[in-house]
Amino acid sequence: MAKVAYILLCHKDPDAIITQAEQLTAVGDCMSIHFDARARSADYKRIVDALADNPNVTFARKRIKCGWGEWSLVEATLHAIEAAVDAFPRVTHFYMLSGDCMAIKTAEYTHNFLDAQDKDFIESYDFFESNWIKTGMKEDRLIYRHYFNERTQKWWFYTAYNLQKRFGLTRDVPADIQVMIGSQWWCLRRRTIEQILDFTRDRRDVMRFFASTWIPDETFFQTLVRHLIPEREVESRTLTFLMFSDYGMPLTFYNDHYDLLLSQDFLFARKISPEALELKTRLGHLYASEGVEFQISNEGRKLYAFLAGRGRIGRRFAQRFWETENTLGPERELMIVICKKWHVAKRLLDQVTQVSNVPAIEYLFNEEDTALPDLGGIQTTLQKRQRHRRSLLRMLFDYFNTDRMIICLDPSSTDLMHDFCSDAATTRLLEIECEYSDDYLAGHAQRVGLAGEQTAPAALERLLPTIRNDIAFESDQIRSGGFANVGRISETRSREENAEQLAQFLSITEEHAMQVMQIDYLFSD
Repeated sequence: MAKVAYILLCHKDPDAIITQAEQLTAVGDCMSIHFDARARSADYKRIVDALADNPNVTFARKRIKCGWGEWSLVEATLHAIEAAVDAFPRVTHFYMLSGDCMAIKTAEYTHNFLDAQDKDFIESYDFFESNWIKTGMKEDRLIYRHYFNERTQKWWFYTAYNLQKRFGLTRDVPADIQVMIGSQWWCLRRRTIEQILDFTRDRRDVMRFFASTWIPDETFFQTLVRHLIPEREVESRTLTFLMFSDYGMPLTFYNDHYDLLLSQDFLFARKISPEALELKTRLGHLYASEGVEFQISNEGRKLYAFLAGRGRIGRRFAQRFWETENTLGPERELMIVICKKWHVAKRLLDQVTQVSNVPAIEYLFNEEDTALPDLGGIQTTLQKRQRHRRSLLRMLFDYFNTDRMIICLDPSSTDLMHDFCSDAATTRLLEIECEYSDDYLAGHAQRVGLAGEQTAPAALERLLPTIRNDIAFESDQIRSGGFANVGRISETRSREENAEQLAQFLSITEEHAMQVMQIDYLFSD
């Protein structure tokens, strides 16, 4: 009879991790947990204490600070695997999971499925010949060395990359290795896992190669399995059901997707919304059930393609199932800086990023050329950004791997403020009140197209009171908007008063807030 050790990589939500471990080990399966070293030590201790008496749970002996696209994810996985191999000698299969995954079949079904097929399940397609990579880097992931995180150290990442390209500092793939690529969610047999661990100790050259590739969690295990295991014993598929949106982001499942998920020819599903409490409860009870029959129709991806296609040609008669709930997430914080003088808000953000690690993005809904990462096209125009505003922000939260983010909005964007403040996420506003000289207002009139270079001074002079009143009206709309969490800093207030407001807005100390407010030219034109 199959016995599974679940390899869980996670970094947040200790209560959900404890519940997940208890549910998956209740019928005799096991779990090895790696909890990101970047996460709070108190959360890790809470998980360890809660599961201390569970003999079917173990922990990676070494915790790694993980980063998206880094070797650290593979290293953390190997530590969790090693702990599981030592702790659970009777385990027959090792199944890679994340904290967002849940079983969509019973343990009984899972064990019978694995017993019936003596195979490894892992997506593994030829890296160079397949079209698994749709956009972005392909060969350059391998032939150049990547030592920096593309998301958190973007300047260093691309500077190192471009210097290598400029000077032709390429390298060869190890001669006896055929690099493969695929999903990082796999299920491997014990003998395969043991061969991989032996390989990691014997082939340090291959380990050094993968340690400086980009996104190695999509290539390392995929390559080694194909290198070590006969092709007839490998099925190139994942047993975890996941789908991606038009913009390449994973779709999220909610309460009304229970029947849909159970009908898919997979053992687990990813991603389950943190808010889908009913779905999580039903799936949690399902795994320990016995005698459940599943009617496999496997229509999920076809249904997605069909409904997405209807939406594109204007025949969207029903809400698409992956959009049942459209929220940033209750665990997230969105902080919005509001200022008519865009350069003032940008200066403030520049200072804030020097005293905190919170990602900050400038006027992404107001300024077309705001610097944004490639999110599959959703970021290319202001129209797309505003139409898919919450999806865009969810992608940015995921891109920066954070639950806190700062953006800037023009005071005229009260509709966006109301929309974000009605979300389940925690949203805070900070309005920057500035003094407006006639010269500034005249320049503003030209920037927004109300006046041109040839506009007569007398006509412009008559226009200025209207513009000033319009700016005041926008500020009044914010004050009367009924927003719950609004702070204000002002050009006319002292630095100490402004620092107090900024500290509350960012949840930082007043000492750090004073460091931000020390900038002498913050309000200057």
